[in-house]
Amino acid sequence: MSLVKSVVRSDAVRAFLCWLGALYIRLVFLTSRWQVEGGAIPAAYWDQGKPFILAFWHGRILMMPYCWRRDRTIHMLISQHRDGQIIARTVGHFGIRTVAGSSSKGGSAALRTMLKALKAGESVGITPDGPRGPRMHASDGVVQVARLSGAPVIPCSYATSRRRLLPSWDRFALALPFSRGVFIWGEAILVDGDAAPEAARQAVEAALNAITLRADQRMGQAPVEPAP
Repeated sequence: MSLVKSVVRSDAVRAFLCWLGALYIRLVFLTSRWQVEGGAIPAAYWDQGKPFILAFWHGRILMMPYCWRRDRTIHMLISQHRDGQIIARTVGHFGIRTVAGSSSKGGSAALRTMLKALKAGESVGITPDGPRGPRMHASDGVVQVARLSGAPVIPCSYATSRRRLLPSWDRFALALPFSRGVFIWGEAILVDGDAAPEAARQAVEAALNAITLRADQRMGQAPVEPAP
């Protein structure tokens, strides 16, 4: 085990694993047939150059680089933990910028960076149940960013007809090549300064769970339930 940890700590090995991960994501996307539901919702913001907050569950992170329009900048909030940095380097192969931090570490600096990006007209992406869960329960961080920035939260999820659910806390959905797939976008959620934070948090959570359930149903998959 110590040998494995030593190898993973190697920067060259991590870089190779991230390249391999990006290659796998491309393989899944290119060998599968994809549909997009609700795509007009983010397109309206992209076309007008308006920023928004992309929200999706941690367990659906794998194919998310392909939900995004490549000519629009996005900054993804990624944990400072080693696993988070592997994710950051992997999505970096798709032109996605990252903000290091989470609710437990580096939160204040990450919040300032995201607010600065949104003010500059660039979007940000957040996994409201990351980096540690509980699965499919939104933290209040996404609501805080929305309230302070005035930018709407737009939920997105995906499912594929062929997948493996990993035994991780987030029930990570490992999409498999040669699948059918669907990206589903939810309606924009506006959080004004006078909104009750808990009500807004529940709205984001309910919207994400609803589109995730619909995506799984569309692909004939058993739904992944939120953690108790």
